Parts: sequence; structure tokens; C-alpha cells
Amino acid sequence: MTVLTFKLNEKLYLRDPQHTRLGQHIIRGSSEMIARLGFEHFTFKKLAKEIDSTEASIYRYFENKHRLLQYLVAWYWSWLNYRIDLATSSLPNTREKLKAALHVIAEEKKYDPTFQFVNEEALHRIVVAELDKTYLTKWVDNDNSIGLFGGFKMLCYKLGGFITELNPDYQYPHSLICTILLAANQQLFFIQHLPTLSNINKKNATQIHDKLEEFLTSLVFNAIDR
Repeated sequence: MTVLTFKLNEKLYLRDPQHTRLGQHIIRGSSEMIARLGFEHFTFKKLAKEIDSTEASIYRYFENKHRLLQYLVAWYWSWLNYRIDLATSSLPNTREKLKAALHVIAEEKKYDPTFQFVNEEALHRIVVAELDKTYLTKWVDNDNSIGLFGGFKMLCYKLGGFITELNPDYQYPHSLICTILLAANQQLFFIQHLPTLSNINKKNATQIHDKLEEFLTSLVFNAIDR
């Protein structure tokens, strides 16, 4: 059976975990464990026990847990890019494509059977709670110089291109899309943990993602339709 994978920056790993059974267990086990415990309490020792392996085996794939976190987040952006491609490929015009992309960004993230070795719901919870830890570091400039944030940048470039097509005079397409992608996750975090920082009420659980989409869509089109 063919397994669909993404081509990620080779600097993120020592051995790409997508291509072995153990590596796939590392991806799924680590994403579920970090989502459950939090990044601070996650260790390779705990992961090894969870997936019935050894720390040494995990270190053959990742030099440390920070690189593993960066890998998981990079995989998420590649998957989101893939989902947006699926949602927009048959649409007739750029405006509808941008609306569809915003829907994908805002919608509830669920298990995608296309990638059986990944729990996308757990992965999204990591992005919501731990994303800042991937780049708010003293070595961010070095990580950037070797392309570790390429997946996020590619997504910003693609969606920024939609905005430029719709309004060539709008000066901040990439800034706007970057803000939208970060705000989508920040609002979900605030709704759950700092509710006074969001106007979306977590008590209406069935409406959270609809309201988030409405919010993101209003930000984008109010900015570019002036």
C-alpha cells in the first residue's frame, strides 16, 4: 500500500520518520503525547515507553525534542497546504478560492485517513498550544537561514498571492495572511484558556469554528475590499 508523505526540510530530522514503521510510530506517538502532556513535560524517555521502543532509536531520527516539535509543526503546515489545494483546485475564481482557504484554516481539524500514521486533531492542538516555541528562541535566525520555516512561508506566499490577484494595490498581503494564520490558532487558545481575549464563546461549542471563520473572513475582506 502506497503511503502519501510530504517532502520536508532535511535539516529537521536525522532520518525521515515518514518512511519507516518506527518513524511513523514516533510521529503519531509524540504528537498525541505532546498534545496530552504539553511540550515541557514531554521527553524521549516517555515516548520510548509509550511506543515500546528505546530512547536511542528515537535519537536516530531527531537530535532533540525541539527539532521533533519543529518537524511536527512543519508537517502540519504541509498538510494544511495540501488541504487548501484540495479545497480550491476546482473553484472558478480567486475570491472563492480565498474564502475556501479561510474555511480550511478555521474548520475543526479531524483525523485524515489519507495519512494513517498521523493524528491531525492532536497535531493541531500542538500548533494551537506550542507553536510559539518553534521560533521564539535565541537560535531562530540560524533555523531560518537553513529553511526550517519554509512550510509556513510557502503557505503565506500562496494565500498572499490570492490577495494580490484580488487587489494588486493592497500593500500587505503576506503580513495579512501571516496574521490570519497565527490569529486562527491564538483565538482557539484564548477561547479555551483566556476567554476575555475573544468574543467567541466556548459555551457554544458547535459554533466556535463557524464564528472563527466569520472573524477571519471579515478581517481579510474588510482589509482588501476598501
